[in-house]
Amino acid sequence: MISRNAARFLIVAGVFNVVIWPRFAKAIVDDERAWAGPRWHSTPQPFFWVHAVLITTAIVIGVGVLVVGVRAHRSTSR
Repeated sequence: MISRNAARFLIVAGVFNVVIWPRFAKAIVDDERAWAGPRWHSTPQPFFWVHAVLITTAIVIGVGVLVVGVRAHRSTSR
C-alpha cells in the first residue's frame, strides 16, 4: 500500500509532467533545427522526431503516475 504522502507526491509529479512537457513541445516546434525549411511546411528533421518521442513518452508516463497517485490517494482516504 502507498502512504497518503507518497500518493500526494505521485499526484504532484504527474501534474508536473502533464503541464511542463507540452510547453517544451512548443519550444521544439518553434526551433529552427526541427524543420528542413519553414515551420510546418517542410520535412521534420530527426531533432523533431527524437523530441516528439521523448515528450510523448514523458506525458504518457506522467499520466500513468498521476492515475496511480489518484487511485492510491482515494484508497487511503477510505
